[in-house]
Amino acid sequence: MIVHPSRADSFTESVIREMTRFALAHNAINLAQGFPDFPCPPELKAAASAALNEDFNQYAITWGAQDFRAAIAHKVEAYNGMVLDPEAEITVTCGSTEAMMASMLALITPGDEVIVPEPFYENYGPDAVISGAIPRYVPFGNGESIDEEAWKAAFTKKTRAIIINSPNNPTGKVFTTDELRFIADLCTEHDVIAITDEIYEHILYDGHRHISIGSLPGMEDRTVTIGSLSKTYSVTGWRVGYALAGAGLTGRIRKIHDFLTVGAPAPLQHAAVAALNLPESYYRELARDYDRRRKILYAGLKKAGFDCRLPEGAYYIFTDISGFGMTDVTFARHLIETVGVAAVPGSSFYHEGGETKLRFTFSKKDETLHEACRRLEQLG
Repeated sequence: MIVHPSRADSFTESVIREMTRFALAHNAINLAQGFPDFPCPPELKAAASAALNEDFNQYAITWGAQDFRAAIAHKVEAYNGMVLDPEAEITVTCGSTEAMMASMLALITPGDEVIVPEPFYENYGPDAVISGAIPRYVPFGNGESIDEEAWKAAFTKKTRAIIINSPNNPTGKVFTTDELRFIADLCTEHDVIAITDEIYEHILYDGHRHISIGSLPGMEDRTVTIGSLSKTYSVTGWRVGYALAGAGLTGRIRKIHDFLTVGAPAPLQHAAVAALNLPESYYRELARDYDRRRKILYAGLKKAGFDCRLPEGAYYIFTDISGFGMTDVTFARHLIETVGVAAVPGSSFYHEGGETKLRFTFSKKDETLHEACRRLEQLG
């Protein structure tokens, strides 16, 4: 049989999801894939049941149910400092994953360059390739701060977009206002679009604040802001996200979105309004609970011999495993098979390198994390 070349040949399947399957096969504790093992808020379950029973079971408007878009606009103005027209500047998608892919396909022409800071969430590289872009990887500096000279050099006449993720997966870095202003200035100078993944925007620690680059002066019409219900409300299986952009960019994104998925699940869009109407206390408790889990896992990893530090945001700890004498893939499999704990090999987050890293998630119940830490003590 003749097999013609495909752009899919240039990247692998998701390593994160592969680790989940491997963990299930060995009955390991899954600290690889970032989904909670605790329930979502009861208000969301009740709203979802009501939406189903009230027969919101057919297609919603392609770019999103009107009440949900209105709720997003209200939330974004209050929290992110951006004023958006829900009729022309908000697109509801099948999770942030589709929002990113639809945005890339809408904005990129083959041969354009997209800047991807690394380490990066594993989808970003394949997203660039699928959209026909040439990814240009630019590393964080020491301490995951921005190496300004390296970032300046990454922008060329071919650069069409830069992908930003704050709080960052896998490092937990939260971009500062000064860093975002630096990036905004580069985008303005080179006529580049910032595509910013902000799905962990409410999961912050130690006084760090979330700033949306789209709220900075001059970035209103050159930013696509991507959000999702998955992480903030512990509903990763709902697959409800959104892309926010000026009307010109949104018009293109909506066309791609329409032909990719037609629309996100209608009953869950209606239920999502209840999520966005939760009181401010919900977000304080969310950050407080994750801070506690962060410290549980951090203490366990340090005790087991991992070199790591507390993240500023999101719900991952990115560790250095140089001291264990194994590469990331070998060590990840060793952990699953002999210790019973799953993590993600660090090379999944780099275009080259990362073999001395592993990523662990603490989006789990306290008792799950304590048991994982107990198992990791066997490494000693």
